[in-house]
Amino acid sequence: MSIAREMFLTKGTGKHREQLTSFEMALRNAGIAAFNIVRVSSIFPPHCKLISKSKGLKKLQEGQIVFAVMSEAATDEANRLVAAAVGVAMPRDPSLYGYLSEHHSHGQTERAAGDYSEDLAAEMLATTLGVDFDPDQDWDAKRELWKISGRIVRTTNMTQSAIGKKNGLWTTVVAAAILITD
Repeated sequence: MSIAREMFLTKGTGKHREQLTSFEMALRNAGIAAFNIVRVSSIFPPHCKLISKSKGLKKLQEGQIVFAVMSEAATDEANRLVAAAVGVAMPRDPSLYGYLSEHHSHGQTERAAGDYSEDLAAEMLATTLGVDFDPDQDWDAKRELWKISGRIVRTTNMTQSAIGKKNGLWTTVVAAAILITD
């Protein structure tokens, strides 16, 4: 059984005339292009620690199969805003699992995309913990309620946005949570 005990967040952007190469450039910018990335669903494992990107990268080897929760968005339209975000919600009790969420958008600011991804993760965690809330409340009101409930200890996000370039170049953004297993 392989359960991640550590995780780090990263983001990147890439530009190129080919969409695939633009994606590769975004992975390079995020520091994760040298790994074989396997996308997984959105569970923050029990007893997992959020560590820095630099510390996490030191624990990985080029070519290694790496599990990731990843969001990406791309455009070849000039001046089109794209964003990719991963939200994280961790429970106060480290023996419980938390949630990660992926969100990608067009026309949404980096802050709005990041807040939305964080809200998604927190909502999923809140529903599993039995925290009552009104899903139609704004993010700040829900965040305050979750803090008061004392059952969600931390939420955060990693978000990358970029504006599409002229001349038909592809612009790609990625945000990822990289899970480190033993």
